[in-house]
Amino acid sequence: MASVSRIDWQTSVLTVVITLNNGAPAIASILPTTDISSVSMTFVLPEEEIVPLASIRLVGEGNQRDKTSKALVGSYISTRLRYLSHSKDSFAGFEALDILSEDPVTKLKVTTHLRVYQGVPCLRAHTTVENGGTSDLVVSQVTSLTIGALTSGTKSWWSEFTVSSATNTWFRECQWHERTLSEVGVDHTGHYELNEGHHASFSTFGHSSRGSFSTSSYLPMGMIRRKDRPEVWLWQVENNGSWRWELGDYYNDLYLAAGGPTSIDHGWQLRLLPGQTFDSVPIAVYHGFRGANAAMGTLTEYRRRIRRPHEDNERLPVIFNDYMNCLMGDPTEEKILALLEPVKRSGAEYFVIDAGWYAEDDGWWDDVGLWEPSKSRFPSGFENLLATIRDNGLIPGLWIEPEVVGMRSILAQTLPEDAFFHEQGVRVLERGRYQLNFSHPAVRERMDSVIDKLVVQYGAGYFKFDYNIEVCYGTDTNPANPTWTNPGAGHLDHQRGYLGWVAAILDRYPHLVIENCSSGGQRLDYAMLAVHPVQSTSDQQDPVLYAAIAAAIPTAVTPEQSATWAYPQPTWNDETNALTVVNSLLGRVHLSGPLNKLCETQFALVAQGIEVYKGIRAGLKTALPFWPGGLPKWHDEWISLGMKLRDSRSVYLSVWRRRGDASTRFPISVFAGRSNVTVTMLYPTTLGGSGQWNSEESSIEVYLPTSVSARLFLLELVD
Repeated sequence: MASVSRIDWQTSVLTVVITLNNGAPAIASILPTTDISSVSMTFVLPEEEIVPLASIRLVGEGNQRDKTSKALVGSYISTRLRYLSHSKDSFAGFEALDILSEDPVTKLKVTTHLRVYQGVPCLRAHTTVENGGTSDLVVSQVTSLTIGALTSGTKSWWSEFTVSSATNTWFRECQWHERTLSEVGVDHTGHYELNEGHHASFSTFGHSSRGSFSTSSYLPMGMIRRKDRPEVWLWQVENNGSWRWELGDYYNDLYLAAGGPTSIDHGWQLRLLPGQTFDSVPIAVYHGFRGANAAMGTLTEYRRRIRRPHEDNERLPVIFNDYMNCLMGDPTEEKILALLEPVKRSGAEYFVIDAGWYAEDDGWWDDVGLWEPSKSRFPSGFENLLATIRDNGLIPGLWIEPEVVGMRSILAQTLPEDAFFHEQGVRVLERGRYQLNFSHPAVRERMDSVIDKLVVQYGAGYFKFDYNIEVCYGTDTNPANPTWTNPGAGHLDHQRGYLGWVAAILDRYPHLVIENCSSGGQRLDYAMLAVHPVQSTSDQQDPVLYAAIAAAIPTAVTPEQSATWAYPQPTWNDETNALTVVNSLLGRVHLSGPLNKLCETQFALVAQGIEVYKGIRAGLKTALPFWPGGLPKWHDEWISLGMKLRDSRSVYLSVWRRRGDASTRFPISVFAGRSNVTVTMLYPTTLGGSGQWNSEESSIEVYLPTSVSARLFLLELVD
């Protein structure tokens, strides 16, 4: 048994303290090494009162007395784990700490992997379990990290902290809600004081997602904030399928446990043969003392570090897509050629043909799978049409749903039966479509041939990979592990196989851009976003409602990845058309709408927005988001989103007025106490309104004369 009692892992941006109490399970706390000089604080870390790093469950073992089986913490094996060793290392761009523990009863070895990226005070973690024994083990839960003492040093944590999470439904993505711990049921009960030696009450609060839409109800994120000072914990789970995080009280303090699928929530179990290993999904945790805006900014920097490098995120080209409030899945050669000249003149750089290009009629929903272009829609030939797009200086792109096959498609009969999801021997059918299993080599080979043909023969330089069914159960036919047919494990193998397939495409075609879309933003997770350069943010068709999504989306996606629709219409007034453009200007412009039907004044208004965007986009790829008026709510009258540029002397600010008074103020803490701030209205410049700096209150006073309107401002420090 190792004699180490404490590991202090000091990095340049944070310290992780690992406590080892007489060989008991390793426990951790995250202490920022910056941002705390002005804060009086004491961390109390009683070793016996903090949850172990790893919360593991095995089939056949129950729980300790103090937690219900629904909680992630409290398993017997987690308390049996004993520290064996640890190692520290430094790599290009990040530092690593690995902690090895073992269960002396089953010989299960558990390694907690901690990573910190250079200059980013955010902890990344995942867990590896290995069967070190001689008998099979069936694992039913592996958290990526469990960390206690989140509210250490407070006398009454239940009244001193709030918890925030974000609902994320179709057409209404990324909407944050803040509540007290009491309101979510995590509260003082007297159990700890009256029952000495008991760990906790039975109350927990958290969110989870089950199935193939990873964010169809909630973002895989959470945050707690202290009321009397700017202390913040912020976290995210990185999986493109099932996940869960929870908060609970443990020895009169809060813990956080988070990870991927579990048996209780998602039907996930994994049989580990002797010598076999399993890696949990990654999570990220931030702890700091500069408030929620700084926390979200740090998470933005972290996401940039874990993301696959791609030139698209450096250039931020303007994308035109013919779907939203435009062709709506009914493209033809005539319609596309009518759009081509105005799209080029608008300043767009990609022309993406969305759904329907493969369909001979409008009943294509349950017939997809071949991904061959329609002859009736494109009588001059699809290859010629894409060549014409290129000849006009635009890169052609195509919509595709690679994970599904329609029930009427010939592929439904010709692919191997185990290439599809199954439940109890029955092929899973959702909305007239079968789910392909990307852990199957025949599926990857088939889809590779589709992509290669569209890129090499047709010249596609952009794909919008969409996904519009949701499979909650998983599959109990598992080509990746045929000896084990658990549906949750099969689902996870598919999800990892899909990400590997997308990464391999980008390896073959490094200039190709692949957008992640799942009925808009139903997979806003950083398993997908670490691979895909671009993310669709919503299918919302109302630009005024969309403003609440556009302003909140940087909490979930880096600005340079967040494709937000701008879809001007000939029937809308200039203020509404300008608003739909403003929606996209602090992210990625995802232009659509019938540009060929706009009058010259309307078209000029849109083109001006694209020109402004091209002038600011270089700064967005390193900018950090902040919210002067707080995170937007769905029915807010006024909404704001700021982007602080890397030089810290410039801020882009989008402001929306949807109802209410004609003027308001937004505090700009970046320039607190500064009088030498200039305000320039960048877009639109022809519709009136104003912004003035108020040095006494360190705020911008915004006046917009029309009740539905939006503006983009530049605020700069001047010498």
